[in-house]
Amino acid sequence: MGLALVHGRARAGVSAPAVQVEVYLGGGLPSMSIVGLPEPAVREAKDRVRAAIQCAQYEFPQRRITVNLAPADLPKHGGRFDLPIALGILAASGQVPLDALRDCEFIGELGLTGELRGVDGALPAALAAARIGRRLVVPQANAAEAALATGVDVRHARTLLEVCAQLSGSRELPQAIALAAVRTPGPDMRDVRGQAHARRALEIAAAGGHHLLLVGPPGCGKTLLASRLPGLLPEASEAEALESAAIASVSGRGLDPARWRERPFRAPHHTASAAALVGGGAEPRPGEISLAHHGVLFLDELPEWDRRALEVLREPLESGSVTISRAARQSEFPAHFQLVAAMNPCPCGWAGDVSGRCRCSPDAIQRYRARISGPLLDRIDLHVDVPRLPPAQLRPDAPEGEPSAAILARVEAARAVQRERTGSTNAGLDQAATLAACRLREADQQLLERAIESLRLSARSMHRILRVARTIADLAGSADIATPHLTEALGYRSLDRGPTALAA
Repeated sequence: MGLALVHGRARAGVSAPAVQVEVYLGGGLPSMSIVGLPEPAVREAKDRVRAAIQCAQYEFPQRRITVNLAPADLPKHGGRFDLPIALGILAASGQVPLDALRDCEFIGELGLTGELRGVDGALPAALAAARIGRRLVVPQANAAEAALATGVDVRHARTLLEVCAQLSGSRELPQAIALAAVRTPGPDMRDVRGQAHARRALEIAAAGGHHLLLVGPPGCGKTLLASRLPGLLPEASEAEALESAAIASVSGRGLDPARWRERPFRAPHHTASAAALVGGGAEPRPGEISLAHHGVLFLDELPEWDRRALEVLREPLESGSVTISRAARQSEFPAHFQLVAAMNPCPCGWAGDVSGRCRCSPDAIQRYRARISGPLLDRIDLHVDVPRLPPAQLRPDAPEGEPSAAILARVEAARAVQRERTGSTNAGLDQAATLAACRLREADQQLLERAIESLRLSARSMHRILRVARTIADLAGSADIATPHLTEALGYRSLDRGPTALAA
């Protein structure tokens, strides 16, 4: 009889809980059973493992084999346990040294030939192994991704035979090396002609991390503006980039290890469901709002979205996370994203245009606007009208806009002030920090109160106006919020002025 213990990692949300793979060889008729809440892909590992061991020229023991994946109440998914199960069988039968398994963790799917195939969630597994202080062995396909984690010795292998050679001491597995991070140049603001008001709003949104809604007729440049917001955001810190990369790693969509420092930009189609936005499934996966973590989520044609899909955004916009609940357990995904939305001013799209082509009635405009709930609009800091440009401003020889690099310099300076003051962007301030950092003079306080009464705004809207005013003051290099800063912030609440604002 033989017993072996191998360390592996499961996948639960964006975490990688430790799993002990216990292999016991007992007497009785030859058989193999896997226990510990394995899903079908894990139960099928016994066939893959048997073929891989035999193709590697090792002996598959003709014994009664019991594999226990502990803890027993944690669901086990995918083929990531193939490698530790195979090593456990070889160690329990005395074909590889048992002591060599003690300080290592293993993840990887086995092909029938013994080839190691990549799995999702390699980066969270490497980060978890770093906290424990163990070496991690991964398939070659996961090497560059796992190497993004610092403070952990990650080794990679192509086959089961190479891993066994490492454990037997006959060869050393190569160390995983992270690829050099590259930042590909994105769309530049110099391509945006005119639209001074919208460009200013985009700069304020980038400087304070504020949510933004662009309202204008078809073809006025709303998508053009939104796609340039990532280029105005400061480079993500290493901790932020690792969080975003870990989410991409477990999403099933893959992670480009060379572009892990770039802030994500997600633009789902308006037919996406609520589950596609927040995540879900029998084995919960992150949705679009989590894939946009520390980046930008762009929702075009906002009124055309399903009402239920839009309403699921309300809690994540406030909390910065989303919890997927199932009957037996919960999975929490981070969702600290910056929302940029775009919409037409009316069903035909031409309300307020100088051409006068719109024939929508005020009731039709109101019904169109009512597709977006008041609580959701309440959570969007900046409402910006984007008019149609005259043809003269679209000529090839028309002056170019200010480049993104110049705007980024001002954004970084404003964010440096915010970090020094509160350690957070202005959009991330809680109520107490907002009242402390956004104090007004008495005359400005009365102006704000009159505006709140006139527009019938909520307390949430008032605090968001204060945060926007604080960002405008930071961009101006002002220590205090002055009257021009407050009035400009109030001007970005156009959709709070009633149904006629869309046609004004």
